[in-house]
Amino acid sequence: MNPWILAIRPRTLPAAIGPLLVGNVLALQLEQFSLFIAAVSMLCALLLQIAVNLANDYFDFKSGVDTEERLGPVRVTQSGMLSPTAVRNAMILCLVLALLVGSFLIYHGGLPIAFLALAAVLGALGYSGGPYPLASHGLGEVAAFVFFGLVAVVGSYFLQAGETATSAWLLGCAIGFLNAAIMLVNNTRDMETDIKAGKKTLAVRMGLEQSRIFYQSFVFLPFAIIIAGFFMGALPGLPVLLAGLAFIMARKLSRDFNEVTGVALNPLLGRTAKLTMIFSALFSLGLLIDTYLLVS
Repeated sequence: MNPWILAIRPRTLPAAIGPLLVGNVLALQLEQFSLFIAAVSMLCALLLQIAVNLANDYFDFKSGVDTEERLGPVRVTQSGMLSPTAVRNAMILCLVLALLVGSFLIYHGGLPIAFLALAAVLGALGYSGGPYPLASHGLGEVAAFVFFGLVAVVGSYFLQAGETATSAWLLGCAIGFLNAAIMLVNNTRDMETDIKAGKKTLAVRMGLEQSRIFYQSFVFLPFAIIIAGFFMGALPGLPVLLAGLAFIMARKLSRDFNEVTGVALNPLLGRTAKLTMIFSALFSLGLLIDTYLLVS
């Protein structure tokens, strides 16, 4: 496979696409909804996700976290497929492009979006790099929940509506937990090598058994959240029902996660990312049907 394709990690991109899809579809019925804003916000999110992946590849190599003992997919810097300088420059390019694309969103959304943009860039750099790498201090899952859950869903809705809504916050939490589950699979797989490198991820801090409990919580809580949203009157029934079909996949993932360790967790990483995308797509489809077919 082309080393640059490996570097951007396509299997992780649903973490960026899913929440932006939900946030924009949630605002679709608004009179001021802009398809252009939706497309630009999704492009910006993808660029930030790719920048995070490149930063993780580069900084983990420079800090000695990635070694030949690594169990996960090939890292292009550690393996020598791409030079550290090339990966670093690509990371910077993606961040610059994200800022250029995001400047239009800042112009459209004002100061709140400017604040979120700054936080997103700092988060991308501070996930694996900087004086206090979030990933090395057990905050990787928290960062995934905040940036690829709350910020992505609520921020994309705010760009369209000019305000937030309870439905956006609920869905931000739901998708945030699913994206935190992706991070937890990655960190649980890498526990042994992370311990040797002194990287104190959430999985390292909790141990295998507690990580399995947390994973179950992360993949099941989103369904409890949207059901609660329905009973609160914040979310319509059909989207909740359709998204609930993804529970079958969540249950299977939970069982499989309890049975494997190490390199055998690699397939679950991609499958957990697919769960995020399927959950988001089913909920969005339900919103579309509820808004344009049932209402009419």
